[in-house]
Amino acid sequence: MSEPVEALIVDFVTWLAPGPRPYDEVMDAWRTSCPRLTVWEEALDRRLVARRRGADGRATVVVTDEGRAWLAGRLARPALA
Repeated sequence: MSEPVEALIVDFVTWLAPGPRPYDEVMDAWRTSCPRLTVWEEALDRRLVARRRGADGRATVVVTDEGRAWLAGRLARPALA
């Protein structure tokens, strides 16, 4: 995975980490038609995020336990100069 896409996945999971967001909001903010920028698809394939049903029955997107562990590891790494 290229570094720009990897950095965007970190941004995406960080953006989603505070709590579930409506699926429609996530798609509006993170959908792309560029096959080289597969942020949403890559995060989903890696099981960093998941689609769930909220208490109201609406589709939401959440960070998984694996996603939280992955993000903690990524944020703990020192930045490259």
